[in-house]
Amino acid sequence: MKFSYKILLCTMLTLAVEFGIGGYVFVNDVFKASLERETGQAMDESSILRFAFETAALNIPSKYNRLQNSVIEEIGANLEKSGQGTGRLLRLSDEERQVVYASEGFVEDTKLLNQIQEKTRAYQIIHPDEGHYYIQTGMRITTLDRVLYLETLRDVTPVYGERERGFAVYRNLTLLILIVSSVLMFFISSWLTRPIRLLTQAARKMTAGDYSYRAEQISLDEMGQLTCDFNHMANVLEENILKLQEEVRAREDFIAAFSHELKTPLTAVIGYADLLRTRKLDDEKHFLSANYIYTEGKRLEAMSLRLLDIIVTKRCALEPQDIKTEHMFSYLRDMYRGHREHPLVFQYEQGTIRAEANLLKTVLLNLVDNACKASETGSRVEILGENRSEGYWFAVKDFGVGIPVEECRKITEAFYMVDKSRSRSHNGAGLGLALCAEILKLHGSGLEIESTPGEGSCFGFLIPRAGTEE
Repeated sequence: MKFSYKILLCTMLTLAVEFGIGGYVFVNDVFKASLERETGQAMDESSILRFAFETAALNIPSKYNRLQNSVIEEIGANLEKSGQGTGRLLRLSDEERQVVYASEGFVEDTKLLNQIQEKTRAYQIIHPDEGHYYIQTGMRITTLDRVLYLETLRDVTPVYGERERGFAVYRNLTLLILIVSSVLMFFISSWLTRPIRLLTQAARKMTAGDYSYRAEQISLDEMGQLTCDFNHMANVLEENILKLQEEVRAREDFIAAFSHELKTPLTAVIGYADLLRTRKLDDEKHFLSANYIYTEGKRLEAMSLRLLDIIVTKRCALEPQDIKTEHMFSYLRDMYRGHREHPLVFQYEQGTIRAEANLLKTVLLNLVDNACKASETGSRVEILGENRSEGYWFAVKDFGVGIPVEECRKITEAFYMVDKSRSRSHNGAGLGLALCAEILKLHGSGLEIESTPGEGSCFGFLIPRAGTEE
């Protein structure tokens, strides 16, 4: 069953029970008030009749020492005539509780008669036949040495009829209210559960693979907050899925690139080794073949070491220490002191950073090495250092071939090379920048690349001041 139908059903059941109980209590309370009013009037009439009987008995000429039954009958008949049109009936009984006079139609019920005591007034509701209700009252009369019992019968059938009509009216009104309320609650419950339907639709869309679909937020209440949280969860989920897809793609590209990088040198090594094994060559060809095998073997060795460095870097824990930036630039100056193909220009400020010295040297060496490979012979390479408010900035700038904008995002991927022929001519495998990216990630940093094709490139990174003392 739909949630909106559950809301509708529960609301209608609650209203039905409340209206049922409320209607019963209300109508019954009105009925009790009317019945009490009728009972009071019946008791008052009974008292008036007793007084009238006593008065009539005193006004009758005294012929006997005690009041005769015939006189009682006469007085009873006169009292009955005086109440014609009121629907009142009466009955008079003697000391032995034997009926002396009774109105025609008076119910032959002696239960109340036997309960009448001195100085008491009794009454009861009787239902002698279908459709009729009476209030029967009784009291004791003492006059002229006689003890009599006076009973009256008052028809209260209209009161019970009013109660039945009240129940009928309230029942019909309740049914009408429930029908109208059902229609209104149907639209209200549909409106209240609309956010749930939108969330369900969004969940189905995402299950079908549309991870960019978002549920519409139509309110600012708890359901609106739930929709907002759902969309936030969907955003995070989409980002994670995209990352997973990107990782899968990167892994596939890595395997393809690695296989390709292995295939070329291995083919050459196997070919030249087979040539040396099967043929007798002159000294020059023998040297060229052996040199090619050696060169490709060294490239395979370098590639293996770089891959090992990347794996180790991802798993190692950083052990930073305070380092003077002067030492880093002095190290680079010493490493490239005899390098004449590309003059190195140093421009830096003094400072202190907190980092892993050997890992940071690896980054700088790779960046300088790539800058030299990307530049023509004689083109200068600038190595820059600058104190900034958020940390210390390192940069390596060349004036070589540059990198297209669409390639900048991919160059930190393993085995990715912008110019594969140039990289292989320098025994490159496209792993240096991937290693740099992993090292900088450990330091809470990352490579920032600015490049213009034909004008050169600038690779920089910032060591955050959060771990810096200057």
